[in-house]
Amino acid sequence: MADLQGFFLPFIICLVSLLVVQAIFRRTRIQSRLPPSPTALPIIGHLHLLAPIPHQAIYKLSSRYGPLIHFFLGSVPCVVACSSEIAKELLKTHENAFSSRPKMLAVDYLTYGSAGFIFTPYGPYWKFMKKLCMSELLGARTLNQLLPVRSEEIRRFIQMVLTKANAKEAVDVGLEINRLTNHIMSRMTMSQRCSDNEADEVRELVQSILQLCGKFNLADCFWFCKNLDLQGFGKKTNEARKTFDAMMERIIKEHEETRKLNKETSGDDAPKDLLDILLTISEDESSEVKLTRENIKAFILDMFSAGMDTTAVTIEWALAELINHPDIMNKARGEIDVVVGKKQITIVKETLRLHPTGPMIVRESIESCTINGYEIPAKTRVFINVWAIGRDPNHWEKPLEFHPERFIGEDGKTQLDVRGQHYHYIPFGSGRRACPGISLALHMVQTTLATMIQCFDWKVNGGDGATVDMEEAPGLTLPRACPLICVPLTRLNPFPSLE
Repeated sequence: MADLQGFFLPFIICLVSLLVVQAIFRRTRIQSRLPPSPTALPIIGHLHLLAPIPHQAIYKLSSRYGPLIHFFLGSVPCVVACSSEIAKELLKTHENAFSSRPKMLAVDYLTYGSAGFIFTPYGPYWKFMKKLCMSELLGARTLNQLLPVRSEEIRRFIQMVLTKANAKEAVDVGLEINRLTNHIMSRMTMSQRCSDNEADEVRELVQSILQLCGKFNLADCFWFCKNLDLQGFGKKTNEARKTFDAMMERIIKEHEETRKLNKETSGDDAPKDLLDILLTISEDESSEVKLTRENIKAFILDMFSAGMDTTAVTIEWALAELINHPDIMNKARGEIDVVVGKKQITIVKETLRLHPTGPMIVRESIESCTINGYEIPAKTRVFINVWAIGRDPNHWEKPLEFHPERFIGEDGKTQLDVRGQHYHYIPFGSGRRACPGISLALHMVQTTLATMIQCFDWKVNGGDGATVDMEEAPGLTLPRACPLICVPLTRLNPFPSLE
């Protein structure tokens, strides 16, 4: 009994203290003109209102509380924007105040202490990596040099689909596109092509890392849980980073040995892939920032995390929409058959409007500022609901319909660039922390999707007229609730040579 009393008394004191602190927070919120907020529960705050899919739940809350909502994830203060007008204030008018990322324990550990690029806090190192991405790693010159790699892998993918079509076998579209993007990213970053088994291992590792980064972590939201591992995240993140680190150490050592041999034999140490570029910069004593081994590993992880799953998810959603809208599929094919033109571009744009691969942008305020007449304190976690903004009826006619022609103006030219200049359409973010890999992503999605619909019909179970379930699943990159399983039928006869 004494042991039980010794356990429960500190717990009760802690609980009462938390309730008092939360009451003070609420009173302070009223006095300090924070945005509207739903009723919170003790300790957990508003977590009960955000299940099962946060961006959908917040979208519904915005119809009652307005486009800017204040809420608590446990003890963490947050605001969420659900309109393009608020997004513009956050991403443009007050860009300096919202240029950083919140520190989340699993993400921080998996990225070697936020040593990469995507989750790095705003500062000199992030500015250096941004400049490096735009000028070297993901610049036009590098992407053009690696174009043959992407083209060859797409041809191999089409050959695989053709084999399935001839055998009348079904294709798990998401799985196979993930393998394709894995092969492309592996060859672009490390000049290595994985076997299908190895590609599946890398895909599962990346998806595991994305799940760990996207799942709710008690330690991020409750200060008294920071040193506890109640959900087993510590073990999972340790295993994931250990696996990734072992793979990267092997590949980096192989690159270092090859570079050394090339210097000794021919004096040629010119970069062959993105890892070579990073190693060259790390060896440059005059470099503005000294890249460490951890920086290199974390950046390669960023490339796989941001480039592999997101591309596959976009293509999977696009094909699903086209199967459900055969009239649009036929229009797209007609234009592609004549000359590959703007139809495939608008299909990708419309897919990204309805199914953005990053449904919510996450930032953290560096300093206090006023948004739409409300005060946003420093160190507030900020979410911008890209999914909701893309469905806003104030900016989109019939927003829930798949209608790619909405991106073609009366003059026949495509409208609304994807690079974040129009705040009611920001699938890749906006401002200085917008995705630096837009050009690579668009090339991979447009080319692969156009080839898939030009060369094959895609049939789902249920016979002619059967439609695809469009339900979403929880996740960092907007995965589908049900995998897209199709039987490809060869459309071209004779089928063109893939050599």
